[in-house]
Amino acid sequence: MMMLLTVTLPVFLVLGFGYLASWRGWINEAAIDGLMKFAQGFAIPCLLFLAIARLDLAQEFDLALLGSFYAGALTGFFAGLLGARLIFGRSWEDAVAIGFVGLFSNSLLLGLPITERAYGVDALQANFAIIALHSPFCYAVGITAMEMARASGGSLRQLPGKVLKGMGRNALILGIVLGALVNLSGFPMPEVFEQAVELMARAALPAALFGLGGILHRYRPEGDMRVILYAVAVSLVLHPAVVWGLGTLFDLRVPAFRSAIITAAMAPGVNAYLFASIYGRAKRVAASAVLIGTVASVVSATVWLALLP
Repeated sequence: MMMLLTVTLPVFLVLGFGYLASWRGWINEAAIDGLMKFAQGFAIPCLLFLAIARLDLAQEFDLALLGSFYAGALTGFFAGLLGARLIFGRSWEDAVAIGFVGLFSNSLLLGLPITERAYGVDALQANFAIIALHSPFCYAVGITAMEMARASGGSLRQLPGKVLKGMGRNALILGIVLGALVNLSGFPMPEVFEQAVELMARAALPAALFGLGGILHRYRPEGDMRVILYAVAVSLVLHPAVVWGLGTLFDLRVPAFRSAIITAAMAPGVNAYLFASIYGRAKRVAASAVLIGTVASVVSATVWLALLP
């Protein structure tokens, strides 16, 4: 167990450095916001662009891998949504935002570095295959469900346009789409351009982890503790358990199985809070679930790693 902690702890320590710096006032909120804007708006899209541009699409887009992971994600979404509505009596709009917490695991800032530290850079191909569809899939599900909840029986003719507009504003999705276009075109990137994008991409994970720590310092788990813990349990336990069962059923290759479980077992991503914030629904639940889930991931991620083949 201690050996496995050496894999996960460095990732969470970088996050902790950001939390400490924000808590002690060594870096202010404006600087943290600027760092996260750089990471999520520029550096991470560059990382995704390169990864998708270089990905062997025919080999890595395995239906068993993607089916296992996204069936687990949808299970997490509906468990969060129906639990919030039927167990905790939240409105349908709140329930959709809470369901998004169970849907959107932190595949980038936690899943990638933990997989890399555990199994090496060569093990990340399946991670990138999952990530290529992660934001488009999750935002499509979340926006569709929220707009249906808000329509309250009204016309849904504008729904496709709203979904596409919401996804088109996401820099991560744009990086993925541009990378896929380069990949499918078959044309090599100019070496100078590729090296420049690589420089940006190298800054992505450490900058985003540090910035995430600073953001988490702002949120306090206040009230709603039962529904918060429920959402965290869906994210850290139910989602990876479903993926484990389906991955075993579909006889996933061991590297793909590892990537799918580790990604599914990550805490809710900051996008869960951003989604709740966009619609002004269940923001406290989403923010607290991200904070508590991220702290709990130190233990849960280590446990899942210990169980993996």
